[in-house]
Amino acid sequence: MPEYMLHSFSESGNSYKVALMLQLCGADWEPQGMAFFAGATRSDEYRALNLMGEAPVMVHHRDDGDFTLSQSGAILTYLSRRFGRFGYETEAEEYEILRWILFDNHKLTSYTATARFMRHFRGKKGDPAAEFIYSRAKDAWKILDQHLAGREWVAAPRPTIADLSLCGYLFWPEQIDMDRADYPAIATWLERIAALPGWAAPEALMPSGM
Repeated sequence: MPEYMLHSFSESGNSYKVALMLQLCGADWEPQGMAFFAGATRSDEYRALNLMGEAPVMVHHRDDGDFTLSQSGAILTYLSRRFGRFGYETEAEEYEILRWILFDNHKLTSYTATARFMRHFRGKKGDPAAEFIYSRAKDAWKILDQHLAGREWVAAPRPTIADLSLCGYLFWPEQIDMDRADYPAIATWLERIAALPGWAAPEALMPSGM
């Protein structure tokens, strides 16, 4: 049995954030696939695991009993403390990391994931609601691009869980309709993340939810 089990699927950017963290840390882990697009997260069985009905859910098999955790930001924080990697070194860095994870969850991932689902998976390009959400996603990308101009990493002079959180949905430029030429600082930042030892794409880490 692996030490970490991740209920996840490759189309989920939130799942990818955690899978990438586990991979970069060299953790003993395995993905537990789910048929998301067939409604797996709405089942009573899954809701018993995570009432929020979202992915990912990570189960850490520990000597003192299984520890189950959901929400990617919380899981990334937990893993950073367990492995002593991608975390903060100063109080200022601690809150800068938190600031950007909160921005990601509230703005960047929230709008990007929803726009992608509606426009790419549901075929609703042109729908006013979908296009409004897409415009908000682009606003968030612009903020991140401006912040990254002249710096290598988001919250510290080295990669942290803030970077891993923010990048979760940005490795699908075609699916989210992002022209990376319009966001040059994001483009070079994503190249730096992809150059980290152990990096792998979502599809290489988790099975499809189809």
